Amino acid sequence: MRFVNFAVKKQGLAAMVFCGSLLLAQAVVAETNNDHHPEQAKREWSGVYYGMLPCKDCYGIKTTLALNANNSYLKITQNTGKSLRDYVEKGKFNWDDNTHRITLIPRKGDSAQQYLVAKDQLIQLDANGNRITGKDAERYILNRTDMKNPEETHGGH
Repeated sequence: MRFVNFAVKKQGLAAMVFCGSLLLAQAVVAETNNDHHPEQAKREWSGVYYGMLPCKDCYGIKTTLALNANNSYLKITQNTGKSLRDYVEKGKFNWDDNTHRITLIPRKGDSAQQYLVAKDQLIQLDANGNRITGKDAERYILNRTDMKNPEETHGGH
């Protein structure tokens, strides 16, 4: 019985840490969105996105991605069911107005990653910049979590 309680406490701690990470990401977006240039204000892609991406050796990769109006980003991932550790990545990103894609360029040596920008979603692309196909294709989507009208999504509380 003690093992079950420890496992439950461990999962609860992991949830608290992840929620704290999400709040931190939203705070970073709020802070950096206040000092942007007027021409960047029309870009609707800045915000916080969340999803559970597929993982070969775990339940899924919890992913929170904060895109800031100054073209910086913060990405927090956790391999659910494998590790309680949050991995934090920071960097800059490029926006391609013609293809509606962003390319994340990490500060450290990781490779660049591309996303297609859709309404309130980011769709992760493969290494060649193509949409991922197959049975898990719909799992490569991050949904926007920082809605403009929180009353609508939380019942007015």
